[in-house]
Amino acid sequence: MNRRWTGVTFFAFLLCFANSTRAQGQSDTPISAIIDIKHSDLIVSPVASNWPSYNGDYTGRRYTSLSQITPANVESLRAQWVFHVPRADMLEVTPVVVNGIMFVTSANDAYALDARTGRTIWHYSRPITQGLIDDASAHHNRGVGVWGSRVFMTTDNAHLLCLDARSGNLLWDVAYADWNKNYGATSAPLVINGKVLVGTSGGDDGVRGFIAAFDAITGNFLWRFWTIPAPGEFGSESYPGDSYLHAGGTAWMPGTYDPELNLTYWGVSNASPDFNGEGRPGDDLYTCSVLALDPDTGKLKWYFQFTPHDLYDFDATETPVLVNAEYKSKPRKLLIQANRNGFIYVLDRATGEFLSATQFAEKLNWTKGIDAKGRPIIDKDSAKPTPEGTKVCPGFAGATNWFSPSFLPETRTLFFMSQEECTVLLSGEQEFKEGETYYATGSRRPQGEHGYKKLLAFDLDTSTFRWKYLQANGRGWAAAGTMATSTGLVFFGDNSESFEAVDAKTGKPLWHFNTGQTLHASPMSYAVGGKQYVAIASGSDVFSFALP
Repeated sequence: MNRRWTGVTFFAFLLCFANSTRAQGQSDTPISAIIDIKHSDLIVSPVASNWPSYNGDYTGRRYTSLSQITPANVESLRAQWVFHVPRADMLEVTPVVVNGIMFVTSANDAYALDARTGRTIWHYSRPITQGLIDDASAHHNRGVGVWGSRVFMTTDNAHLLCLDARSGNLLWDVAYADWNKNYGATSAPLVINGKVLVGTSGGDDGVRGFIAAFDAITGNFLWRFWTIPAPGEFGSESYPGDSYLHAGGTAWMPGTYDPELNLTYWGVSNASPDFNGEGRPGDDLYTCSVLALDPDTGKLKWYFQFTPHDLYDFDATETPVLVNAEYKSKPRKLLIQANRNGFIYVLDRATGEFLSATQFAEKLNWTKGIDAKGRPIIDKDSAKPTPEGTKVCPGFAGATNWFSPSFLPETRTLFFMSQEECTVLLSGEQEFKEGETYYATGSRRPQGEHGYKKLLAFDLDTSTFRWKYLQANGRGWAAAGTMATSTGLVFFGDNSESFEAVDAKTGKPLWHFNTGQTLHASPMSYAVGGKQYVAIASGSDVFSFALP
């Protein structure tokens, strides 16, 4: 472990920070209480000055109530600072900001920054892990969780780390998936009332997926929910013999949480092997599903499976967005997900009842539609991968993916990036081996075809699209998400290496900033000293913007 101090000591920084906040008319807060996140801080919705978790608040709406930046003045937005992360080439982190201190991660590194200037306060580092495969070998890290004065992050080889938010000191380290070397981790943790919830990557590599919880203070193990049932459990008929040990179903993105229902909602990835389902008959629960779990016990309240017996790598790890709204003349607690399989689903999040599915992918051939119970209508073998190859739409990357959606409650509109492309999927025989992927077998792009992307605005009231904003195909295939503001803006990263803002009502482009690097992260907003900032990671840098 290597902790590097930059400039003045952290104590001196906090002293200066406390003095500056007092000079701005804030209360005389003790230095030790500057970072002290409680449950009451995390359930604030919508967020304002702080952005205390990956999606801002527990709802997954990526919506800020800050109102300084508007459609009328966004054209004046300017870069305030840029923080360069050494040895990084494709950041996927969403910054977390608490009381003017920003936390960002890259691989197995964590940084605390002055959110006003980008100046480094402390840096925690550990070497990247050698010998990893697939997603884990890219050493992606999407951010931190915060509780009290502690910061939590996962490592590329599925360790959960607890750092002191004030110094960067390592407080504890738990290896939570060390019995299969194909496990990795890419997600930001989700912290709920003193419990740190995590999942893993490796759903394409023959691991057995799970969601686990640890005590935020001690690091003690609390519970684990296996997303692949063991022999004798409900759904186990899909996994003969010991195949359940290698059946996938990882939770590689953070969930969301409803404090009133005390339920947390997690998306589950594809079944493994990806393209050959002969050894896993049936629906393959709980892959390609959303799970409603009790965060105190890990007990399953309900589940909904979007793509039974998945053969297309249609992970359901896209953010489950939680919305309270009148739906078809009845007040509902809703869960909305734009799914990788090409449909937007609306569920009752108290019961898991299926309410509707709306197709958003233009190129779609794996199903004829969705029936009244929410199951896809599939012609047997119509789009089944074969040894010779079968063209499947949406393709291997999905009609959308992990990049974050956002929701504007004023107009009840969901914004998300959609991608239009098909893939030729090939199936074959493959035995599981540690240190190897487990796709059985592969994919290729259809000859002469090219994909394209769109930013979509989905009207929850009418199940139609308010507008569609087609993206120009740039030098890189971006994986950047969205953020909505109370003033009617949508921020997002486009395919042309630019950070953009459009009018939420019309989709009219209002502002852009070319970062010169491909964007693989989602934006956020925060305020320090009464000034609103918007930040996003791009390439190897974190950019922060504000009005002059």
